[in-house]
Amino acid sequence: MSMIFFACVVRVRDGLPLSASTDFHFNQDFLECRKKLKALSSVLARYPSRGTAKGRDLSIHFLSSGEIACMAICSSSYSTIMAFCFLEELQWEFAASYDTTSISLASRPYAFLEFDNAIQKVKHRFNYMSGSAMKVSWEKVEGELRLQPPVQLKLEDAELMNGMANGGHAGIEYKGVFVIFPSMERVTPLGILSLVLNIMCAALNLIRGVHLAEHSFQEDYEGIGNVVAFFLPFLACVFQCYLYLFYSSTRKVKTFVLLFSVCLCNIYLYGLRNLWQIAFHIGVASLSSYQILTRQLMEKQPDCGV
Repeated sequence: MSMIFFACVVRVRDGLPLSASTDFHFNQDFLECRKKLKALSSVLARYPSRGTAKGRDLSIHFLSSGEIACMAICSSSYSTIMAFCFLEELQWEFAASYDTTSISLASRPYAFLEFDNAIQKVKHRFNYMSGSAMKVSWEKVEGELRLQPPVQLKLEDAELMNGMANGGHAGIEYKGVFVIFPSMERVTPLGILSLVLNIMCAALNLIRGVHLAEHSFQEDYEGIGNVVAFFLPFLACVFQCYLYLFYSSTRKVKTFVLLFSVCLCNIYLYGLRNLWQIAFHIGVASLSSYQILTRQLMEKQPDCGV
């Protein structure tokens, strides 16, 4: 039977579920599709505003606008146009009920669970209403989909489940490339400061290294060790920025190796740099290392049984 089985509203930036229909379906295919929807919701910010993940029996549709996204699980035979008409109306209802401030400040899953009543009403109407009964909305959405077709996603069962098992991070195959996106905690003001200082140190090392290299090449490669001692901290600063912004395996070991490299190279450069300059570069590297080690993966949000 062609129908909408499940719908939810999530926050785009972090996938936090704000509300959902409380229908209970115990079909295994549906439960698997729910897991895929949950994984997909955590990476919606990476995709265009409309998307569809087609399955053999069930499909996931999503529509995002501003801070919120509406998602639905429908039977694969259900009209795509009808599905997006449903999501548009659901999105309008939610936006009319809650302001952006309350959405931004929501900290717990399903903070607006009472919106389930509105979801049920809209879902019931769309499940038992033909496309001809909503001609205006149908034509509008049909035109929009023709101009901007929804992105087509392919959710691979085994790969997606593996991604979710590894700390609840989503894995999506998009245009033939499978990627796992671990979610990190928010960047802090101190973290931003460490990034700015790191970029400044990297630039100083690069400029001094290039300038010294020009003279070294003119003098039969004398002082090549100093050139290397400038370029290594430059690379270390770049990698420290990367480690702070993106999750990486064995990041603790990498962080200490980079810090050790910066310290060793700056000590080697004593003479070309005074003690204050050396202390500044080592201090920035230490601050960056601390920020890398204290920025953790975002905790998996509980499902709360909805």
